[in-house]
Amino acid sequence: MSTPYVVRVAEDPADREACFAVRKEVFVGEQGVPEDLEYDAYDAGAVHVLAVREDGVPLGTGRLLHGEAAVAQTGAGPSVGALGRLAVRGSARGLGVGAALVRAIEDAARARGLTAVDLHAQTHALGFYARLGYEPYGPEYLEAGIPHQGMRRSL
Repeated sequence: MSTPYVVRVAEDPADREACFAVRKEVFVGEQGVPEDLEYDAYDAGAVHVLAVREDGVPLGTGRLLHGEAAVAQTGAGPSVGALGRLAVRGSARGLGVGAALVRAIEDAARARGLTAVDLHAQTHALGFYARLGYEPYGPEYLEAGIPHQGMRRSL
């Protein structure tokens, strides 16, 4: 049985705080990422998306960097966005929330005229992103002490 939820762009301060709370729970709490690495200067200009249960409980989040922020993050050209900080609360995993967040980020990228989206996938999530059409590139590397792989999907 699935939990009804909606995915939307986080427009107001309460939505952004919900995004940050999910990130803190998943990345800082579960994965041990230092809080000073989890939040960065890119958050201010990013497009944040939020999955929210019918009763208002936040289930997941992700962000899209575009423009100079994406170039700085990915090293790619200005037509490539950067998907990042994708996090789904443990209680919502397996409900399709992650895939819905990725598609919402891709929609936001298309709306900004971007032609591709790059991401830094934790290696345990490579299969998830591959099923959504992302292809790996470059060598594996450590980010916040966690193995990652670059991936890209053309839009």
